[in-house]
Amino acid sequence: MAHPSTYTRPLRILLSEGNSTSAREAVTILGLTGHHVEVCDPSPLCLCRFSRFVGKFHRCPGLRDDPAGYLSFIEQLLTERKFDVLLPIHEQGFLFARMRERLEARVGLALPDFEAYRTAHSKAGFSRLLDELGLPQPATRIVTSARELHDAARFPCIVKTAIGTASRGIWFAHDDDGLNYALQALEAAGAFSGEVLVQDLVAGRTEKAQAVFSHGELLGFHACSQIAAGIGGGEAIKQSVSRPAVRGDVATIGKRLAWHGALSVDFIFSGQGSHFLIDCNPRLVEPMSAFSAGLDLVDLLLRVSRGDTPAPVAESREGVRTRLAIQGLLGSAARGATRRQIFRECVRVLAGREPYAGSIEELTPLRDDWISAIPLAMTVLTLLAAPRLATTLSNKGWGAHLLDARAVRLIADENFLAGIHSG
Repeated sequence: MAHPSTYTRPLRILLSEGNSTSAREAVTILGLTGHHVEVCDPSPLCLCRFSRFVGKFHRCPGLRDDPAGYLSFIEQLLTERKFDVLLPIHEQGFLFARMRERLEARVGLALPDFEAYRTAHSKAGFSRLLDELGLPQPATRIVTSARELHDAARFPCIVKTAIGTASRGIWFAHDDDGLNYALQALEAAGAFSGEVLVQDLVAGRTEKAQAVFSHGELLGFHACSQIAAGIGGGEAIKQSVSRPAVRGDVATIGKRLAWHGALSVDFIFSGQGSHFLIDCNPRLVEPMSAFSAGLDLVDLLLRVSRGDTPAPVAESREGVRTRLAIQGLLGSAARGATRRQIFRECVRVLAGREPYAGSIEELTPLRDDWISAIPLAMTVLTLLAAPRLATTLSNKGWGAHLLDARAVRLIADENFLAGIHSG
């Protein structure tokens, strides 16, 4: 694992939410490197509550339902408790980028300007950026109506809403039936009030890369490949890889956007070495993979947040395999596993048998943080009692701490600032 960073004192860090896998992994890294961590989240039983590394939990309004109330809560915390860094570990960065100048006067924060953030946050905006830069992506059409979508679809294809995270708002269509299902879901959600993407389906492995930038300069880069799928598009097992061509593309994107802070991309890697960029997340995504492979992207992000200008660092090591046991169990259940098969999967995880052999646990590191055993145990017991509840458990990660299209429009509206008072 990466070595602890040297600071004159532990930093006081406020995480913007506590229910995502990315937040939970950031807590582990921050705790292992000696920092004081506090977390805010609307759920009193969020994933980060089950960690010895969390010094204090703050229950806050939900970003999705009350972005102004959430912002006021954060500003009040920053006034009362004097943090060194505010870490936008998930979509809260959209709101923080909107209020960047105001927040930077109170706390260390690494975010680009709001228009750059909006470009990366929107699937349509990211696709247009790739076209502008001449970077590889699947053939993509952007539509605004059911008729346009029907005319643009070429099977097999993927249909995506412009705003969506954690694999929400994505449908695979292999024929007219699949396309009609996607159309019904889009119309029911009112998605055609905005933009919808339809992309040709390309063959290859799903891989991810994440990076940290300082004012457009790439400082650190890590890529990993999906070895086994979990539930909802997540990874149950991943392995660090070297992808210099993707690194070059990410550097180009960051330079064009004058990116400041963390940026992640998803891509399809073909057997011939080519790749297609398919998604962008303006944040770190599950940073324990990089940390286990010797690259502490969280530390780089802290340094940038505090106004430092670190030198670029070497890439992470190749071939380091990591796992998310909960994702593996949920994925097994979602694919129709019986109670007996789920029990056998549990044994394979705990005994370190294939396909988990030689892997490092990312999400519930029992040796370093015994309290993380609680959500793992609860997942096991729930799935053994009722395997059909896998999707229900997974959906708990999609809650009021994240954005929806309505909240995005509200925050981006020019009148949003008029309704916000100084904390």
